[in-house]
Amino acid sequence: MLEVIDKGCVSEAHPVPLLFVHGAWHAAWCWDDHFLGYFADLGYRALAVSFRGHGGSSSDKPLRACGVDDYVADICSVADGLPVSPVVIGHSMGGLIVQKYLENRSAPAGVLMASIPPQGNYGSSLRWLRHRPWDAIKMAATGKALPYISTPERARQHFFSETTPQHVVDDCAARLQEDSPRISVDCLILRLPRPKRVTTPLLVLGAEHDGAHTCKEVRATARAYATEAHFFTGMGHNMMLEPGWKLVADHIHRWLGGRGL
Repeated sequence: MLEVIDKGCVSEAHPVPLLFVHGAWHAAWCWDDHFLGYFADLGYRALAVSFRGHGGSSSDKPLRACGVDDYVADICSVADGLPVSPVVIGHSMGGLIVQKYLENRSAPAGVLMASIPPQGNYGSSLRWLRHRPWDAIKMAATGKALPYISTPERARQHFFSETTPQHVVDDCAARLQEDSPRISVDCLILRLPRPKRVTTPLLVLGAEHDGAHTCKEVRATARAYATEAHFFTGMGHNMMLEPGWKLVADHIHRWLGGRGL
């Protein structure tokens, strides 16, 4: 059973539901803090799913064996249960999962927030190896990343800006959980997106102080989908949890409204 946090109802102004997709080490809670209530109050139906083995979602196999295809299947499971195809909004690894989902599914629109680019997580992995080689070696040897991202110091480096209030960083760090080592390999080389198969219009968003994906990588994502990236100054990777989250949500709302959604 998948955990789905479901808020609000569709309205005449916003007849299409929004499905939010989290990134690695997170779960549906990262959308529930701000985004779901924000969009529900504006007349949207807003849902967030936790991938199998994350948050309150169970799994029929060990988490370490779960890969991109499993997480795509989770999105399909939720989307197929809705009256109409939802707008899909993915963050970080969830952005790559959204890209893979859209290879074979049509959607009214999609949003990629600080997403892994179509060329994969190579750049982020290389930076990790360069700056913290011993951590990278231990992660590769053990298949466990949580010890190296879940302290407040590391969580700030990876997910937040230098000015994010400490209580926001601490709260996120306490809720992070281990993810599948297989998904890391899938996102590095094995199951990369094929942009030419995606016909859904996409909004690509980036953060100025993203500790995971550079502005150059976000622009490459936008180019792959024949659009331009929009960046938020002063923000870190977890754009939905940063103090300026409403700027991001407002931008998505305006973009969707411009498309009649």
